[in-house]
Formats: sequence, C-alpha cells, structure tokens
Amino acid sequence: MANKNNIGPRRLVVGAHYGVKDWLAQRVTAIVMAAFTVVLLVSFLTGQNFSYEGWAGLFARQWFKLFALVTFLGLFYHAWVGIRDIWMDYVKSAGLRLFLMLATIFWLLACAAWTVQILWSV
Repeated sequence: MANKNNIGPRRLVVGAHYGVKDWLAQRVTAIVMAAFTVVLLVSFLTGQNFSYEGWAGLFARQWFKLFALVTFLGLFYHAWVGIRDIWMDYVKSAGLRLFLMLATIFWLLACAAWTVQILWSV
C-alpha cells in the first residue's frame, strides 16, 4: 500500500531551489538600498549647502548618479519579486494574475525609465 501521507522526510519535493535566487536577490538589493541610504544620509548631514544647488551638486557627481541608478534598479527588482509573490499567493484566477503581473512589469519599467530621465537631467 502506497503511503499517501506527504508530510515529513518522505514527502515528495518537486522543483527544489525554486525561489532561492529571488530570495538572495532580495537580500542583496536590500543591502544595496541600505548602503545608499547611509551614503545619502552622511552626504546630507555633512553638507553645508541645504538648497537645490547643494542637492543638484550631490547628484551631479557621476559615481553618485550610478550608485543611485543601481539602487533604484535594485529597488524595482526587489519590488517585482515581492509583488509577484503576492500575486502568485493570493490571486487564484490565472487570467487576473497574468494581467496584474503584466501591469506591475509595465509600471516598474516606466518607473525605471523615469528614474534614468531624472538622474541624467541633473
């Protein structure tokens, strides 16, 4: 008689390691966002020019623009993984889930394009 109990050490596990890359990506992007926040706070708190010119001067540096861009791209990927998991866990209708995922992708791509436009207009 076959064991129908799928609990414990004899359970059937399929798709091992699904999600490990996304889990790791969220941890890495969180570290990048935290590092950017620290750099931004230190730059702001040690600066003397609290005006638009001081803010624009901070973002005029090429390394700061690149760091900000990497941070925002990490933020968008971080958000994608989280929202995608919410859609997969809580939206049962496959058609609605696909629509919501596509809407999320288009929204995040638009935000990424807008971020590039903002960062390189300074």
